Amino acid sequence: MSRIALPLLTGLIGTAILVWLGTWQMQRLEWKRGILTEIESRIGGDPAPLPATGDPATDRYQPVRLNGTVEPDELYVLVSQKRVGAGYRVISPFVTEDGRRILLDRGFIPVADRDNERDGGPAEVAGNLHWPDDRTSATPDNDIAGNTWFARDVAPMAEALNTEPLLVIARNISPPDPNVTPLPVDTSGIPNDHLQYAITWYSLAVVWLIGTIALVWRLRQTKEG
Repeated sequence: MSRIALPLLTGLIGTAILVWLGTWQMQRLEWKRGILTEIESRIGGDPAPLPATGDPATDRYQPVRLNGTVEPDELYVLVSQKRVGAGYRVISPFVTEDGRRILLDRGFIPVADRDNERDGGPAEVAGNLHWPDDRTSATPDNDIAGNTWFARDVAPMAEALNTEPLLVIARNISPPDPNVTPLPVDTSGIPNDHLQYAITWYSLAVVWLIGTIALVWRLRQTKEG
């Protein structure tokens, strides 16, 4: 019996730990769903005036509606769209009717359209304040001299276009520019992998338990033999 007790105890403890990890991930899944629901509600909420100085902790995703002028300067952030391919987000200065100069993410253009002229001038913009988290450890440095950006780094973009470090992601621009497709803020880019993690932990628990049963059975057969 002593030969079986330790492997059995180890197996049961390991299975319990793996089940607990899977259950914890399910709890995290519900927590993350709540966060995403809250973000979606904020994205679609009522517009508010631009804050005097934007704070990512309190103003991220805040809807705004602005009247002003889209100025002709542009920065190009390299991105890729499903079923479309590579292209750029076009970032332009936007001067509000009360004289504030901010960054405007106008939307997506294909790579081939980079050198085409785009509409500017007076416009009404509906969108959301955002501080994107585009940069990872694998993201290259921005080619500022060549005007090819690999992440929407708000402070450097504001310096390049001489604006406040405030970025509005356009949802609608009126009059619309038919050559630019808005890419509004949504929650699709926010990862929620907790279900996959939970399935992994539960699967390991099953494998661990089956392995424990097999080992105990083999030990019993050896003893009886």
